[in-house]
Amino acid sequence: MGMGMGMVIGNEMGREKRRVMGIILMVLITKISWGESRMVGGISECSTVTAQVSACSTFITYGAPDPIPGSPCCDAVVGLNAIASDSVDNRRSLCGCLMGLIANDTPNATAISTLPGFCGISLGFNLDPNTDCNLVDVGGI
Repeated sequence: MGMGMGMVIGNEMGREKRRVMGIILMVLITKISWGESRMVGGISECSTVTAQVSACSTFITYGAPDPIPGSPCCDAVVGLNAIASDSVDNRRSLCGCLMGLIANDTPNATAISTLPGFCGISLGFNLDPNTDCNLVDVGGI
């Protein structure tokens, strides 16, 4: 009986170790793919922005709960801002992609436009239909 219990504990530890290794591998793959994206021009496709903003889907769809700094939603918005802050092209691309999301998701445009404020950051441009993304620079407009 003692031997069987030791095998069960050992088996559980092995399963936990595999789970932790899987999580570590997933984080590394994510970091590598972000690094590659950044090296080839940061925000080169709106799919990157859409994928990040999807972390805010509950708020965008239902208007609640409000995102707070440190939440997955705000972490995604802060991450986009960090990528976009290194060049004018990246900031303009972010602006254009977010404006596209707002235009395509009109019922929830207000929710999307409030994300930076809830997350405690400034994107350097206003998220409203009158913003001309061609005028956005690294410091904002």
